[in-house]
Amino acid sequence: CVIALTIDEEGMARTAENKLKIARRAYKQATAFGIPAHDIFFDPLALPISTGIEEDRANADETIKAIREIRAEMADTNIILGVSNISFGLNPAARVVLNSVFLHDCVEAGMNSAIVNASKILPLIRFNELEIDTARDLIYDRRKFEGDVCTYDPLVEFTKLFEGKTAQSIKPDITSLPVEERLKHHIIDGEKIGLDDSLNEAMEKYPPLDIINNILLDGMKTVGDLFGSGQMQLPFVLQSAEAMKSAVKFLEPFMDKVEGVEKGTLVLATVKGDVHDIGKNLVDIILTNNGYKVVNLGIKQPIDDILRAAEDTKCDAIGMSGLLVKSTLIMRDNLELMNERGITTPVILGGAALNRRYVDQDLVPMFNGDLFYARDAFDGLHAMDRLTQSEPPAVAGGLPLARSAAASADDGVQPPATAGGSDEDLVGEDAKLGTVATRVSQRSGGDTTHTMRSDVATDVAIPTPPFWGSKVVEIKDLTKVFEFINETALFKGQWQYKQGRKSAEEYHKLLDETIYPKFAEIKAKAIRDKLLEAKVVYGYFPCNSDGNDLVLWEDEKATAERMRFTFPRQPVDQRGGKNLCLADYFASVGSGVTDVVAFDLVTMGRRASEHSAELFKSDNYQDYLLFHGLSVESAEALAELWHKRIRAELSIAGADAPELTKLFHQGYQGSRYGFGYPACPNLEDQAKLFELLQPERIGVELTEEFQLDPEQSTSAIILHHPQAKYFNVE
Repeated sequence: CVIALTIDEEGMARTAENKLKIARRAYKQATAFGIPAHDIFFDPLALPISTGIEEDRANADETIKAIREIRAEMADTNIILGVSNISFGLNPAARVVLNSVFLHDCVEAGMNSAIVNASKILPLIRFNELEIDTARDLIYDRRKFEGDVCTYDPLVEFTKLFEGKTAQSIKPDITSLPVEERLKHHIIDGEKIGLDDSLNEAMEKYPPLDIINNILLDGMKTVGDLFGSGQMQLPFVLQSAEAMKSAVKFLEPFMDKVEGVEKGTLVLATVKGDVHDIGKNLVDIILTNNGYKVVNLGIKQPIDDILRAAEDTKCDAIGMSGLLVKSTLIMRDNLELMNERGITTPVILGGAALNRRYVDQDLVPMFNGDLFYARDAFDGLHAMDRLTQSEPPAVAGGLPLARSAAASADDGVQPPATAGGSDEDLVGEDAKLGTVATRVSQRSGGDTTHTMRSDVATDVAIPTPPFWGSKVVEIKDLTKVFEFINETALFKGQWQYKQGRKSAEEYHKLLDETIYPKFAEIKAKAIRDKLLEAKVVYGYFPCNSDGNDLVLWEDEKATAERMRFTFPRQPVDQRGGKNLCLADYFASVGSGVTDVVAFDLVTMGRRASEHSAELFKSDNYQDYLLFHGLSVESAEALAELWHKRIRAELSIAGADAPELTKLFHQGYQGSRYGFGYPACPNLEDQAKLFELLQPERIGVELTEEFQLDPEQSTSAIILHHPQAKYFNVE
């Protein structure tokens, strides 16, 4: 790699304009020598803002502006700074605060690497609001004047704040606390620095097993309390779990192997045909770090393999997980088979498509053993505590009583991709379709015999596609995909940064200081390390409707039938129904004209799943959650991006809403539908889509249960009809 400082024949660049100009010149020269963009590091120079000299006042602001502009124009390159230069000459305590705030804002602007002394950088949550605000006033030169007289100088005020203070005084001092409290702080704060020393001291008083059971697990219980009350978000929970894992690893060599530290054993698996593992792995993390042994079998597990593992381990419970609707039916089949074999091992069920009503009303009565619904990993922990009669931590909700949000998840039909309520908890395709999707598991594939047509308009213009058949596209510039990410679905759904009891102001502070910087950091890493590979296969096909069927023709002259899809129709007596069926949105076989339907399948590539697995296996739990969430939501973003491309190619993009948030709410002409969801619940139709598009060309395979592998993939049938919107079929 090469590092290019923003210095030219005139000296060090001070303004963002000149820094960018030099960066452009260096970029052109470096790439001309064959140096790839991802090996170029630009240093836009952090110059002191602590001198009081007028020309130095804007140094930090200009550097941050330069970072933002370089990142926007040369997205594949890297940006690095020697951060501490900014605070040269200040009190050490003041330097820690100023450097930390400056680093935070640089990362938010797009910097992805830095030269720092890690021990002298702290998270902003460790500082008070006045310190942060005054630091930013200094960084952005927010002096106030009355005429020529300066009435507020941030440099003067910032210096006063730290008179007589040392760098150590601004960091909470836990050294004077008893070792028991110190260890709990390590776990709750997710702080690994000094953890080994505290553990060594604790072993002078307690056996290792007692340290785990009575001190460390008590810290994790507090983490559970904070999570349950909405005071701690999931990423910080995982940070605590990492500290817990490190502590246990440190203590293991000092423990007699026959002692054992597990409170119980859970055999955990994603059910047959389902490739999604994030929920399952979060359960593994939380239970493992709360004293349980978890036998994690992985994804796509047949019931025979699950039961064999349960018998071999003499487990206390079996955990079954799955993301999509089809998996809830597999869970039912698994429970029925357990009944047939007389197996009554307790079962814990979880997954985005499940809801408490379905479990309590449909599954609990038919299963002969104890059955629990776990809405999240801490519900799973609570269930295991009940089964093993361990003291349950305070968690979000309480089994077996249904919580209001979970109980109401399927009370009514709501619009897809809503930003509030229970839809915040849905991710992936479920988030796209909203809570409607959770109801599919409680019915069959819908009535396809009822064929009385709806009053959907038949006199609509039929677009002319740019080509017939399919083709493959690879998007090299990931920033184009990232622009279409639904941040609400990512932050609240995938990453679980929920507002909870926080005020709007507190939540916005969390967004600004933690979430957006993480978002920028992970996107930059994904680009730099080529962790995501955005690929699309899509196409246009001649078609007509025939009752409830969509008939695809061999050619645009409709000379021979190629295949047909059969869709369910809303029952006549469905409350709020309009007799709708997807076939109604196409010209009929008797209309004398041939219509067009589009299909697409998008993926972010198999490397995304591989990297997620690497992070999980290396106990980088927080990074695992964040990267996995980004990769899954990027697939949804790519689907949104490509649907927009298809509308443009069909010349119907004129109805597109200018705001991205409105596009997420179907602010455009037509609609796209995923197989396995309300309007087209037959997941087996994925096989026909594969026949049409041949997604193997972009590395996507179909599982035995008709789900897409890798999981960072999604497919759709795309309609152009102006009246086509999401609807439910009961």
